[in-house]
Amino acid sequence: MSTTVQFVFDIPCVWSYFGFTRLRRALARFRADRGQADVVLLPFQLDPGASVEGELKLEVLRRAFGEDALAAVTRITAMAAEEGLRFRHENAIYSNTFEAHRLIAVAARQGLGEEMAERLFRAHHTDELNIADLGTLKALAAETGVQWSDECAEETLAELDRVRSSGVRGCRCTGSPTGRS
Repeated sequence: MSTTVQFVFDIPCVWSYFGFTRLRRALARFRADRGQADVVLLPFQLDPGASVEGELKLEVLRRAFGEDALAAVTRITAMAAEEGLRFRHENAIYSNTFEAHRLIAVAARQGLGEEMAERLFRAHHTDELNIADLGTLKALAAETGVQWSDECAEETLAELDRVRSSGVRGCRCTGSPTGRS
């Protein structure tokens, strides 16, 4: 049996990471039973205006959700642990995700899109790295076995526009952490 799965996501979105983790587990079982599945990773940006330098994610969440943000982070961190994920958001950097999505497109051309997406999720949510920093992205690409390329910028912009024009406005959360949608 063969199937294609389309997955729309943004890396800083915890719900995207949960969904991606669950998808990968289901795909592992499906593939173990000789199923064939192609995963099409579709980029979405919660905040296309976020800076490359970024800022502390907790500050972004406080501005968007008030003091309830800290309690929400605590709950989500516990939920992540139940999924086998380790979230560390104390020093996480919320930054622009365009280059990260472009790198996933490059990796997908090399047959490593799923692996690159997982590494970027972990880089943001666990390692607290700035996933907009080109040096960081190059190191993560090398670690994942992806040959760095400056390609796929136009394709990534086109996919971002296509996904947004299809009606996608956010992840499970309502809008973006900055209040923009």
